[in-house]
Amino acid sequence: MARKQHKPEEIVAKLRQVEVLVGQGKTVADGARAIGVTEATYYRWRSEYGGLKLDQVRRLKQLEQENSRLRRAVSDLTLEKVILKEAAFGKLLSAARRRVAVNHVTAALQVSERTACRVLGQNRSTQRKPRRAADDEAALTRAIVRLAKQYGRYGYRRITALLRAEGWACNHKRVERIWRAEGLKVPPRQPKRGRLWLNDGSCVRLRPERANHVWAYDFVEDRTRDGRKLRMLNVVDEFSRECLAIRVARKLNSLDVIDVLADLFILRGIPGHIRSDNGPEFVATAVKSWITGVGAGTAYIEPGSPWENGYVESFNGKLRDELLNAEVFNNLAEARVLIEQWRKHYNTVRPHSALRYRPPAPEVILTLPAVLTGTPSPAGSTPPRPPVH
Repeated sequence: MARKQHKPEEIVAKLRQVEVLVGQGKTVADGARAIGVTEATYYRWRSEYGGLKLDQVRRLKQLEQENSRLRRAVSDLTLEKVILKEAAFGKLLSAARRRVAVNHVTAALQVSERTACRVLGQNRSTQRKPRRAADDEAALTRAIVRLAKQYGRYGYRRITALLRAEGWACNHKRVERIWRAEGLKVPPRQPKRGRLWLNDGSCVRLRPERANHVWAYDFVEDRTRDGRKLRMLNVVDEFSRECLAIRVARKLNSLDVIDVLADLFILRGIPGHIRSDNGPEFVATAVKSWITGVGAGTAYIEPGSPWENGYVESFNGKLRDELLNAEVFNNLAEARVLIEQWRKHYNTVRPHSALRYRPPAPEVILTLPAVLTGTPSPAGSTPPRPPVH
């Protein structure tokens, strides 16, 4: 039986899992057994990837891929330059012009058709079989658009039947090609929503009873000034309403979810349950097995029922209303700084209506009694008591 090859990101996630288990008082042997490897393999992984974060491992992987691309580009640079110079001095915008250029390059430079098509950006099927439109293509297109407007809930198969009833000699494959080229589609119906109490992981069945009992997490998206996507992973304690973490990056997947949870588990302990929707990053096998492996439980809401994850959805609305809709992020670094500042303000300063207009996690300043500082207290006074969190 072939041995499973682990990716560097998976190795880092498993090392973080062992760190969490060791922090709970278990031995290294138990942690290695939990991740399914031997102690020798664990120590070899730790010597190679120990202390590395997920971003650093990805950066190393990107550097290796970049070096491979550079070596391949240097070897093909001369040939591609000769092909482009021989093909044409202008832009090859149409498939017909690229077809002529490919034929000229293959005859003049004696290169393969595959290489010429790759350099000039021509599809090989397009090169070998030029497209010839039928004489009745335009009339058939007008008939399809007319029927699609008249019968908005019909798909291309029903439209094909109507066309045949009108006397058109066409099959469903031709109608589907024109249908997709014109951008036609059936509008989706409104999905039916199930009741809140039908799900065991809902807000009614599973209510937070104490801090670190139920956590909830979800994704929020925004864009920077240049139009590039910005993704945020929000983690909230449903009992205290405290925002535990906001991970900001261009892309976030299941391994990023594991990395965020590992940091929080080491810092704050393991919660009883983690509530989330059915997104691919949350229902991934790696995430579910990792959460179960460290002793926490998962609570997934019903598909299409975001109100069952109301605590984090409420937090997402506050984040968008108070920060994302009011700030323009120039780059990723600026977004991380501003979002982290807002998170600290939300936890320590911003009044929360559900907490009697108190912040979820106010900063505590301990005042030492006068007997410890050496300053005599006024007569009849008692030493000040530190505020209670």
